[in-house]
Amino acid sequence: MLERIRIVLIGTSHPGNIGATARAMHNMALSDLALVAPRCEPITADSVSRASGADHLVHGARVVDTLEEAVADCTLVVGASARSRTLPWPMLSPRELGDRLPQELADPDARIALVFGREDSGLTNAELQRCHAHVHIPTNPDFSSLNLAAAVQVLAYECRQAWLAGGAGRPGGARPGPGHPRRARALLRPPGADPGRHRLP
Repeated sequence: MLERIRIVLIGTSHPGNIGATARAMHNMALSDLALVAPRCEPITADSVSRASGADHLVHGARVVDTLEEAVADCTLVVGASARSRTLPWPMLSPRELGDRLPQELADPDARIALVFGREDSGLTNAELQRCHAHVHIPTNPDFSSLNLAAAVQVLAYECRQAWLAGGAGRPGGARPGPGHPRRARALLRPPGADPGRHRLP
């Protein structure tokens, strides 16, 4: 399951954040990293140092020009977004996202992308529209700004917890039957919606 979860970073401006993201991913056994139009050189001494042993993910990251290229093979795309009650898109908590993963990935051809925006401005309106759902990390409202890699760590942790809950991480553990997968169409946004611009939580 974990190998079919892709972390997508858009317009990252600091190589250290790419390295720290790789470390966060490897901590939770995620391995698929895509970089969309990074605003820095991804492979530097800083990114390798911040990866702290996960630099193979930095070196192996796929670099593309557009979000569409990064998620072309994904059946569900979830964008990290600030909370807004005006958004017509489904808004999930990290725990709710984790709870959905076994069903969303029941089909062996399914793949999920978790999309994170720029450090300074988050995801654009068009990028949010490309997502089937948004996820919000409920931080302290008096100090809600999260480092990019910290946000990735929170979601990666919930992904791993969902994997462990299915018995995959326990010797001899049996995973539950797949049932009927809840595919991305269940999360599709209302037509013509305009969510506006939102930063990372």
